[in-house]
Amino acid sequence: MKLAMYQGHPTDGDIEGAFARIAALLASAAAAGARMLVLPELFLPGYNRPDLHGTLAQPLDGPWMTRVAALARAAGCGVTLGWAEREGDNVFNAATSFDATGRRIGHHRKIQLFGAMERDSFTPAPCAYPVFEVEGVPTGMLICYDVEFPGHAAALAAAGARMILVPTANGIEFELVQRVLVSARAYENRLVIAYANWCGSERGLAFSGQSFVVGPDARPLATAGDGEALLIVDLDSIARIPEAVLSTQARDWRGA
Repeated sequence: MKLAMYQGHPTDGDIEGAFARIAALLASAAAAGARMLVLPELFLPGYNRPDLHGTLAQPLDGPWMTRVAALARAAGCGVTLGWAEREGDNVFNAATSFDATGRRIGHHRKIQLFGAMERDSFTPAPCAYPVFEVEGVPTGMLICYDVEFPGHAAALAAAGARMILVPTANGIEFELVQRVLVSARAYENRLVIAYANWCGSERGLAFSGQSFVVGPDARPLATAGDGEALLIVDLDSIARIPEAVLSTQARDWRGA
């Protein structure tokens, strides 16, 4: 199975631009043979946009996710992305996965909120560790800061996950997360982790980039630098994941 992961500049409240980018990325990922595309945290409406989190947040069955599902179905490639979810009076920092048919297969709400901005914008979610299948691979989700806590990854592994998808918005000066912590989580639990971060900046907040996919031996399978990139990781036999990866390649997502 091929997994695609995007690192790019923040959407910064540009909803139509974000959807245009999702469509283009899905087309490029599908052309490369990928069956799942992983996007960063709060792709909709933007990470460092607390002015929009509450006002634009939508329910799980609202127009945003309906539109994302349709884009996945049209491209024939699944997608996992972070977004602001509203349920009643609560707003959650959420991530949702759709398969290549547009069917919703996974949903996660951020447990560990980081910093004053997130705590002011969002409600912390109770611990929950759903596992779903991506092309036959038992998969879980965490969001950014969640993966830094060993218990969350361990709980997903105990529930049967062999891969964890992590939409992320990790800032500069916190590169220790990519250098050490994510790889440690993969090694501790013998699984694959896809960590999709932003690069560039948004409203004065600079992101560290360095998105990567790491294998169960703590070795990177594909790594982005400081700029925009679409990583395509060709995972070995699904039945034996996370033990091997056949090849990796980086592609320009805008290329035909």
